[in-house]
Amino acid sequence: MSEKNKSIVIIGNGISGVTCARTIRKQDPRVPITLISGETTHFFSRTALMYIYMGHMKYEDTKPYADDFWEKNDIQLRQGWVSSVDYTHKKLVFQNGDELSYGTLILATGSKPNKFGWPGENLEGVQGLYSYPDLLDMEKHTQSINRAVIVGGGLIGIEMAEMLGSRNIPVTFLVREKGFWDNVLPQEEADLVSRHIREHGVDLRLETELAAILDDGKGRVKGVRTGNGETIDCGFVGLTAGVSPYIEIFKGTELETNRGILVDEKFQTNLPDVYAIGDCAEFKIAPGPDRKKIEQVWYTGRMHGETLAHNLTSKNQVSYQPGIWFNSAKFFDIEYQTYGHVPAQPREGEWAFYWEDASGKMALRLLFNEKDEVLGVNAFGWRIRHAFFDRAITEGWEADRLLSQLHKADFNPEFHKKLHRLLIAAYNKEKGKSLTIPKRSFIQKLIGSRA
Repeated sequence: MSEKNKSIVIIGNGISGVTCARTIRKQDPRVPITLISGETTHFFSRTALMYIYMGHMKYEDTKPYADDFWEKNDIQLRQGWVSSVDYTHKKLVFQNGDELSYGTLILATGSKPNKFGWPGENLEGVQGLYSYPDLLDMEKHTQSINRAVIVGGGLIGIEMAEMLGSRNIPVTFLVREKGFWDNVLPQEEADLVSRHIREHGVDLRLETELAAILDDGKGRVKGVRTGNGETIDCGFVGLTAGVSPYIEIFKGTELETNRGILVDEKFQTNLPDVYAIGDCAEFKIAPGPDRKKIEQVWYTGRMHGETLAHNLTSKNQVSYQPGIWFNSAKFFDIEYQTYGHVPAQPREGEWAFYWEDASGKMALRLLFNEKDEVLGVNAFGWRIRHAFFDRAITEGWEADRLLSQLHKADFNPEFHKKLHRLLIAAYNKEKGKSLTIPKRSFIQKLIGSRA
């Protein structure tokens, strides 16, 4: 077989594509690997985009690897946009007319910000925030403006509000739901986040929909009109109503797609030698209980790349096994972690214990089934250890055991308020219990103890 036919070509240099390329190279030092991106030549940390805008980092600081890393590891980088794929002859066609053959094709094309056909959504100064070019556009479009409007609740919207606030740009935030991110968060947590957003000077408008984006007559945004007929003047509109798989060039081809590119538990598509990973991949069968068919978070993208790389370089094939769901984020200066599954609405046979401190900035929700076995946790303003809850949820710890050992999960900085004591006191009062925290030796207090 020729070297060309053995080559692995990856479209997309986000965390999924890069992890896959690096892992393949560790296992096979000779196979030709080409990593393609139209966005940037080099891989960068997408979650750090906001810090570039806020002046905390430079673009160069967001690249985890030196520019010569790729040459040293014999991974070819190519910047350019692919316009089509010829699956029969196994070649890519670029927008400039160039072609590239492949032996194995890995699609890791990521996501794009959602648009819902709003009038004016393509005006200058109207955009999402996903890519590095998006950041450059935001830098250009937010110069000397009097107000910005953000449309759609969620994590990207919060990031954009914080970015704009760092430059003292007034922000109006339109969220159509009754509570912020209340399709993900239970009411108490959604209320906590909503309060916090307003405390940071953001004009948060709940139950308010965008009707149209207004043109200044020169192709640039001058304001928005809401569903109740109000006009809000602004010079920038951030569209942050979620993201969708970026699969436009694959639709209508022999590659099977739905919302994303359809794959099995080993990331195989319906076509031979063609795989999909990361945000653009959609599992035909969800990879576990309470897991989604499309996973669009950093750590799952990394796991996608690792799993596929293993299968491409090993005779011992494995299925994707993501384990217990987890995610983390930041709402301005409140850190958020979640482990397991905590639905926004209660489900039959489940019960929750929710605690919130007097400041309204720290909270913990623990979800249990009818056997009192822990199913999930939401934590706000309280750093908790991943390994503790991964074990507790996997082993199905009962409520009393979990609460009595919760101090082992505490990962807050030294001298931070001991929240677990307050939480256990509230739990005892609500449930009529008398749980206590086991005393620890001096050495245990110094080094901590494992769950």
